[in-house]
Amino acid sequence: MLLMMLERGEEIHSAVFFDTGWEFPAMHAHMDQLEAMVDVPIVRLVPERSFDYWMFEHPAIARKGPNKGKVHRIGSGWPSPIRRWCTRRKVDAINKYTREISGAVQCIGYAADEVKRHGSPSKELQKKKHRFPLVEWGITEAQALEYCKNKGFEWGGLYEVFDRVSCFCCPLKKLGELRALRTHFPDLWGRMLSMDARIPGYNRGFKDYTTVHDLERRFAGEDRQEERQLKLFA
Repeated sequence: MLLMMLERGEEIHSAVFFDTGWEFPAMHAHMDQLEAMVDVPIVRLVPERSFDYWMFEHPAIARKGPNKGKVHRIGSGWPSPIRRWCTRRKVDAINKYTREISGAVQCIGYAADEVKRHGSPSKELQKKKHRFPLVEWGITEAQALEYCKNKGFEWGGLYEVFDRVSCFCCPLKKLGELRALRTHFPDLWGRMLSMDARIPGYNRGFKDYTTVHDLERRFAGEDRQEERQLKLFA
């Protein structure tokens, strides 16, 4: 989106990258590569408190029930589709940065075929405070990816493994992507297991109420079964 906007001669104040602390290491190298290519400031935002704090240490206050107004658990646990506290921190930080710029319009890189992501026009879009340039131009995810590859971006091979790159430990990843993470990035998978072990049992699981350790047992069992089948047909 940024490169296409520049090609079209659009005025850009800055590009914003929110570093959650859970990014793939290759994404930092990607941002350095992008910064060297464009004459646009790349603003790197970080959460005021680390995501690890929100997951493990934040005192959660009950909003209703007999414990309303009291701390009812420590740590928010893994994010989930209905409790995306991580996204909220990211959006709040970007909005705070944007408010400091007079007349700012946020341009978000949703592609034309990501209907579920950009959905119907929001109030901010109607107020002309948001734009989805790739949607305006009819650029699909596949077209955007091919365009960037032609510009020399490789993301350390991440898109050879994953359909979409998010935080390495995102619970919204598909099961196949989690298997791929375990296979290709065992160090990051190990970090997820360590994170999972720190979450109290009363908090939700990682994905569909299962834990990362549950998935480890499942994947390890599948590996053993595959090894047995290979031996049978060897």
